[in-house]
Amino acid sequence: MFKRVPTTEFTAEQYLALEDVSDTKHEYFDAKIYDMAGSSPDHNFIAANLIIALGQQLVDTPCRVFGSDMRVLVQASELYTYPDVGVVCGKLEYAPKSKITITNPLILVEVLSPSTRAYDRGDKLGFYKQIPSLQEMIFIESERPLVEVVRRAARSKWLREEYDRMDAVIALKAAP
Repeated sequence: MFKRVPTTEFTAEQYLALEDVSDTKHEYFDAKIYDMAGSSPDHNFIAANLIIALGQQLVDTPCRVFGSDMRVLVQASELYTYPDVGVVCGKLEYAPKSKITITNPLILVEVLSPSTRAYDRGDKLGFYKQIPSLQEMIFIESERPLVEVVRRAARSKWLREEYDRMDAVIALKAAP
């Protein structure tokens, strides 16, 4: 899973300064910095194909697709993280402390691996649900055909749909 960097506590400003010069990516939460695990070839292949497919579907819309180098801030919990894929429609809104960290994703995607599955579908999903603009969260298994879509149905109600066939077509309702 994620390994915590030394037990020292950091401010968000210190984290962002360290991240600006780091060769690797880290998450920040609760004054701690966590190393992010590397990803497998299958994980990268899935994320890259999804970026291509979403980009083609959204080409004539006000939406942008981004990959895992775009940092997202969950303002309510001050979690800085890097989802595998994200979609923002309209103007990008940036974090107050960082002009390369967005706060208004419409759709977020996490490609699951054995080391991140529990965190991504558990605590991280709970954090993501705090993002007011987020309408859909997609989890894609990297080791078997399974996609789970978690959609905002009402202010605090979320619905889940699962797709487990290779020929399944998933309609994203949040994007135009």
